[in-house]
Amino acid sequence: MQHTLLPRPNTFEPGTGDGFAVSATTAIYVPAGNEDMMRIGRFLSDWIGIAAGPTPPRVEVGTPPPRDAIVLQLGQIADPAAEAYELTVAAERITITGRASAGVFYGVQTLRQLLPPFVEHEATRADASRPVRAAAVRIADSPRFTWRGAMLDVARHFFDVDDVKRYMDLMALHKLNTLHLHLSDDQGWRIEIKSWPNLTAEGGRTEVGGGAGGFYTQQDYSDLVAYGRDRGITIIPEIEMPSHINAALASYAELNCDGVARQRYSGIEVGFSVVCVDKEVTYKFLDDVVREIAALTPGPYFHIGGDEVRSLLPEPKYIAFIERVQTIVQSHGKEMIGWDEIASAQLQKTTVIHYWRPDGAPLQSMAKGNRVVVSVANRAYLDMQYDTSSPIGLHWAAYIDVPDSYDWDPLAVTKGIPESAILGVEAPLWTETAASMRDVEWLAFPRLAAIAEIGWSKGERQWAEFAPRLGAQAPRWTALGINFNRSPKVPWALPGSR
Repeated sequence: MQHTLLPRPNTFEPGTGDGFAVSATTAIYVPAGNEDMMRIGRFLSDWIGIAAGPTPPRVEVGTPPPRDAIVLQLGQIADPAAEAYELTVAAERITITGRASAGVFYGVQTLRQLLPPFVEHEATRADASRPVRAAAVRIADSPRFTWRGAMLDVARHFFDVDDVKRYMDLMALHKLNTLHLHLSDDQGWRIEIKSWPNLTAEGGRTEVGGGAGGFYTQQDYSDLVAYGRDRGITIIPEIEMPSHINAALASYAELNCDGVARQRYSGIEVGFSVVCVDKEVTYKFLDDVVREIAALTPGPYFHIGGDEVRSLLPEPKYIAFIERVQTIVQSHGKEMIGWDEIASAQLQKTTVIHYWRPDGAPLQSMAKGNRVVVSVANRAYLDMQYDTSSPIGLHWAAYIDVPDSYDWDPLAVTKGIPESAILGVEAPLWTETAASMRDVEWLAFPRLAAIAEIGWSKGERQWAEFAPRLGAQAPRWTALGINFNRSPKVPWALPGSR
């Protein structure tokens, strides 16, 4: 039995018999008194919906019956990783066991892929001629990296709360666990800061091309954080500084060295803006921004950007700025992350370097013992065009066809850095040319699925083995309404196939 799971699990052992059929009487069992597990059970019940019966499967606590049960449980398994799980499908029951609830959640995502794609349709109704059945298997699985991320730029073009939730839903299916939100740039400021209200009143009013822009209230942001938590996703906020900051400079004149507010900007050039690093008001501003966002963010990190600073000279000014901001971030209980240019500063060992440049920057000299997230632009940037025929996207780093996004390894591009220092991988999607979620999905899929496998799957990877599994996702992605790029490099399955 050849499986079509994505990301590829560590072990996959086919069982015997017809497997498990979800019926009108199937119930989902979770441990008593564990709200995380109850939430996962409800997620699975809502997803199955009425595809197998007149009502969604019940979520129960207590001792499961010997048959007709999907059992979600915590317990000892062979793999010690926090996100590890074991999944067994037999005729009598399905059992998913994790050391922690995160592992159980990922086991549920694997179960989704074992059940028919038609279950993904919200309009699916029970049909006796079309059973909701999973083949008999035993799977033991855990991720290679703890950071498996995607970045969505909501500053160049604004994407509302429902759009971001949609992206997180698609991330969760592929076992991605970190959403890096790029919340500010030259073109727009996208999060309410109550102590500096003009950031959104003025700086949130535009986007690339001169559109209306928009922003998230703090309640919106908290809603996104909670939605991500329920899907195993941690949100990492990014406020770009000291450059990529024209939206703030247009909102408050005092952040400029000459005291003159800048005009709002809707182009795509970079590196021209810089906050006045010589004024104390700048650090009061940044302290307030970090304080308010950090209070809303349960995750451990705060991203400060720090890249493409072309108008702040001499370099010691930049270094002093980064070191002072690092202290501000830590004072609010977070660890700093920045694009790899920050490595020129004296960094605390807990600060994370986000490696992005495609030109072979000497990472071994810049890391200095710091942990690294890998997002090399010529492999992992989802906003790059697939080829010369792509109607949207850019190509300053490379044309990245689907095989290019899969056929690389983080350890190989970070020579001199031990794997233990690599937190993981992230696929950024900048939105200079992406104005809608359909644009975002077309740029992200199928390449985001390739990055997800790089972040999760262990052992040797081969495009020839991956491509058929990727192609097998077409019926499921179609059922989900994903506007994916049907690259001719991928053998896409026909609609209606498993």
